[in-house]
Amino acid sequence: MKIKKVKLYKTVYAPEDLPQTPYNEVAFVGRSNVGKSSLLNTLANNFKLAKVSSEPGKTRSVNFYLVDDKFFLVDLPGYGFAKVPLEEQKRWRELIEGYLKGRDRLKGVFLLVDSRVGPTEKDVQMKEWLDFFGIPYVVVATKVDKLKKKERAKLEEKIREGFNDPSVRVIPFSSKTREGRDAVLREIRSLVES
Repeated sequence: MKIKKVKLYKTVYAPEDLPQTPYNEVAFVGRSNVGKSSLLNTLANNFKLAKVSSEPGKTRSVNFYLVDDKFFLVDLPGYGFAKVPLEEQKRWRELIEGYLKGRDRLKGVFLLVDSRVGPTEKDVQMKEWLDFFGIPYVVVATKVDKLKKKERAKLEEKIREGFNDPSVRVIPFSSKTREGRDAVLREIRSLVES
């Protein structure tokens, strides 16, 4: 799959403002600073598309990116960032849940996990939530370029153990080396065309 053009279609701060469109959607979810924006930029070959920051909690909205006038990549706010006030964390949670529960065009979710950390408690909660609502997902292990060889060899096992689920599908990914880009694009294609 080749992406030719991507544009920001809509930025949403409240569940009631989520757009209804005829386009299929795939969403990206994960804790703050896990690399969602970097992943989107790598997929689109446009490193100015989604704002990337070393400061966690930068994405505070649901951002809809229209790809080739055919489908949406949807960037959700990161979860689990402690420095954000509780009221803001609650608003993000309601926005994420409002999006995930109410989208009939949502074909699947990419659950991003930092490969150096493995699944956190919040990641496990998100996986359980996706399982409960029957939303298809694939785990993307980000920042694999920062792993030592030994850590890399045990990466998928570590993630499956962290989720306590041997059937979890894992795509190792690095925005720096672009490893995993083609695998994520293949997965997107199979989701949006299903």
